[in-house]
Amino acid sequence: MINPLDWLLGLFSLDIGIDLGTANTLVAVRNKGIVINEPSVVAIEKDSKKVLAIGRDAKEMVGRTPANIVAIRPLRDGVISDFDVTEKMLEYFITKVHDSVFMLIPRPRVVVGLPSGVTEVEKRAVYDAAINAGAREVYLIEEPMAAAIGAGLDVTSSRGSMLVDIGGGTTEVIVVSLRGIVVSRSVRVAGDEMDEDIINYARQKYNLIIGERMAEQAKIAIGSAYPLEEEQLFPLRGRNLITGLPEEVLISSVEVREALSNSVNIIVDTVRSALDETPPELIADLMEQGIVLAGGGALLKGLPERLAEETRMKVYVAEDPMSCVARGAQAVLENLPILQKVLSDTQWRAPAIQ
Repeated sequence: MINPLDWLLGLFSLDIGIDLGTANTLVAVRNKGIVINEPSVVAIEKDSKKVLAIGRDAKEMVGRTPANIVAIRPLRDGVISDFDVTEKMLEYFITKVHDSVFMLIPRPRVVVGLPSGVTEVEKRAVYDAAINAGAREVYLIEEPMAAAIGAGLDVTSSRGSMLVDIGGGTTEVIVVSLRGIVVSRSVRVAGDEMDEDIINYARQKYNLIIGERMAEQAKIAIGSAYPLEEEQLFPLRGRNLITGLPEEVLISSVEVREALSNSVNIIVDTVRSALDETPPELIADLMEQGIVLAGGGALLKGLPERLAEETRMKVYVAEDPMSCVARGAQAVLENLPILQKVLSDTQWRAPAIQ
C-alpha cells in the first residue's frame, strides 16, 4: 500500500538518479533525462577548506593551481576518499537541479549508483552525504545493475545477460538473470589505471614527465586494445626528466597500445573469469545475446574486437555507454514500485536518521 503522502510528494519532487563516478558524475532527473555531466573534481582552498569550484571549472584547475589551492577528486577507485568534499559536491549537484524551481518543491528522492564491492561503511557514508545534501530518501544500487537497466537489458528475464562496466576507477562484470546477479567480478583497474600506464610509459621510454590530462588526451585520441586499420600519432608534451626543459614527443598508437596492454589484459582476464563461473545454461544465452560494454572505458578503440576474440562471443558497446548508470537510476525512479522489487537483492536503503 502506497503512503498517500509519499504519493503526493512524488508527484511534485524532482527525483534524481546519480552516477557517482570516480571520473565523472552524471545526474538524471525523473522524466527529463540526463541534466548534468561534469567531472568529479572539487577545488578547495587549503587553509580555510573553502570550496572554490566544482565539476568542469574545477577540472580546468587540475595541475595548474597555486600553492594555496588544491583540485582534488573526492572519489578514488569508485569509493569516497574524502567524505566532507563529496558531501559538498553532492549538495552542489542536487542544488543545481533545483535552482530554477520554487522552494516549495519537496526534497527529492535520490538513487545513487555505487560499485558492487563497497562495504556497508562506505554505503553509509554515501547515504549520509546524500541526506545531508538535501535528499528526502536515498536508495543505493550497484552500478553494474543500474548500467544493465540503462543499457536496455531485461534484468527480470530468465535469460542470462552479461555486462562489463568500465569506469574511471573500477571495472565490473556481471551476469544477470531472474532479478539478480548470478556472477559478479570487480577489479580496481579502469580508466585511471590506463592513464597511469601512459604516464609511466612516457617516463620510462622517453624520460618525459606528463600530467594526467595529457595522458587522458592520448588515450582518447589514439589509445586502443586491438590493432587499428590505420595507426596514428599523437604529440605528448611535458618536461624532460634529465634536462628539466619542456619537450614534445610524437608517440604512436602502437606504443600506446603497448602501454595499455597490462590494464587491458586484466580486464580481459576478469571477463574470462566471470564466464568460467557462469552456469552452462546461461552461457548458452550469452552466446546468443552477446556481451554488452558500458562506462567510459567501453569507448577505448578496439576493445569490443579484443574481447570478442578472447571470449569467442559477440561483444558490442551500449548506446551512450557513459550515461548507462545514470539512465538506469532514472529508470528505477520512474518505475520504483516495479523495479524496487526487481532490485531487491542489490538495492540498499539505509534506515532513516532519527
